[in-house]
Amino acid sequence: MAVQNEIQLFDGKQVRYVWDEEQEKYFFSVVDVIRVLTDSENPRKYWSVLKTRLKQEGSELATNCSQLKLPSSDGKSYLTDVADTEQVFRLIQSVPSKKAEPFKLWLAALGQERMNQLQDPELSIEQAIKDYRRLGYSEDWINQRIKTIEIRKGLTDEWQRGGMKEEHDYAILTDIISRAWSGMTTREYKKYKGLRKESLRDNMTNVELMLNGLAEAAATELSKRENPKGFAENANVAQRGGDVAHVARERLEQELGDSVISDKRALNFTNPPEELPFNDAEEVKE
Repeated sequence: MAVQNEIQLFDGKQVRYVWDEEQEKYFFSVVDVIRVLTDSENPRKYWSVLKTRLKQEGSELATNCSQLKLPSSDGKSYLTDVADTEQVFRLIQSVPSKKAEPFKLWLAALGQERMNQLQDPELSIEQAIKDYRRLGYSEDWINQRIKTIEIRKGLTDEWQRGGMKEEHDYAILTDIISRAWSGMTTREYKKYKGLRKESLRDNMTNVELMLNGLAEAAATELSKRENPKGFAENANVAQRGGDVAHVARERLEQELGDSVISDKRALNFTNPPEELPFNDAEEVKE
């Protein structure tokens, strides 16, 4: 799961944030952080003025902030400025506030929670299941998605053992597998589904997840047997793993008489928030 949206309260105010699985970083809504620190009635304007001042001062904070889609009070998601934990600490230094220290402690506690999940994978899996349920995915889909997360972890462990360390290498190997079984790179696949920054895997159907998981599981088992070293050998294994899933895909499509590659996105096969069976309505902020 590349990106997981979350909302927590600090001092009674919402703070939207995401955990980026690939970068292993938190990204927080800058506007929400400003609202918490200043109690401003118009935090967007406050941030706009502050950002202009920071740019004039040559601060990298104002220029390096990314943008991600975060849920809003109207139920829709919009692009908004986000900052990672390090950038938030810099932001705190630029905003006079009595809440600075308590907010730093809150960030530290959030980081410790993530560290606990990294040290105990079961905690992370439990959190992922809870998140997917909150977003309206079916139990069958969730079970399949959790399996693919475990498979992906096994594959990246193999890549690391085979000498792959750069994210760029991981991305290329992932594209080799994706193209082999689906006919598209990850970028092309996302474009086909109409995605931008959203996670491709979180927008795959059950069948797409299973085929992608088969490709990565096959590559993992081949890697364990052959012990590839260097990029070329790992790329060869990735191609062959993807080919295994491609054969399965062709056979299934022959039986179905239709393509299993779908342009459907999560919103096409998840339940809308108002239909989710939550005991506490406050749990859903989207």
